[in-house]
Amino acid sequence: MNTFMLSLRRLRLGLRRAFRRSSGVQIAALIGVWLAAEWLTRQFGLPVPAGIIGLFALLLLFGLRWLSPHSFARGARWLLAEMLLFFVPAAMILLDNRQMFGWLGIKLLLVVIGGTLLVMTSTAVTVELLYRRSLRHER
Repeated sequence: MNTFMLSLRRLRLGLRRAFRRSSGVQIAALIGVWLAAEWLTRQFGLPVPAGIIGLFALLLLFGLRWLSPHSFARGARWLLAEMLLFFVPAAMILLDNRQMFGWLGIKLLLVVIGGTLLVMTSTAVTVELLYRRSLRHER
C-alpha cells in the first residue's frame, strides 16, 4: 500500500512539474476554465459573461490554494506577449469605416481611453491592496 501511495505522489509531482513547464498545457487549462464557465453561463442562464465567471473560479481556486498562480505563469506570459494579434482585425475595421475618423471616432476614442484608465486604475489599486495584505500575512 505504501508503494502505491508513493507512486501516486510521484505521478502527481511529475504532472505538476510538466504543467508548470508547458505554456501550451497552461493555455489549454485556461481555455478549459473558460469553456466550463461558458457552459455554466448557458446552462443556468446567468446574465454574467463566461470570462467573469472563469475569473472568479480561478480566484477561488487560487484562494483555496488548490492551484497556484505560478502554475499559469508561462501561459499567461505568452498570451500577454501575443495579445497584439488579437487586435489586428479591429485595426482593419477602422480602415474600412472612414466615419471613425470624424466625431464618432473621437467619441469612441474618449470612451476607450476612459475605460482603459478605469481598468488600469482598478487593477493597480487591487494589486497594491493584495500586495500589502500579503506583506502583512508574512510577518
